[in-house]
Amino acid sequence: MEPFLLCVAASLVLGWLGRRRTFGFWGYFFCSLALTPLVGVVALLASPPRK
Repeated sequence: MEPFLLCVAASLVLGWLGRRRTFGFWGYFFCSLALTPLVGVVALLASPPRK
């Protein structure tokens, strides 16, 4: 599997996990896609759930 496809798949998973958080699906998806999935994980863990 190519590294780019692995990065996109990890970004999709992070977006799905963050769909009920502060930035929502698209925020975490683009954050992890533009930076790295590792940064996306840190952002996901640092954000509170949406009220």
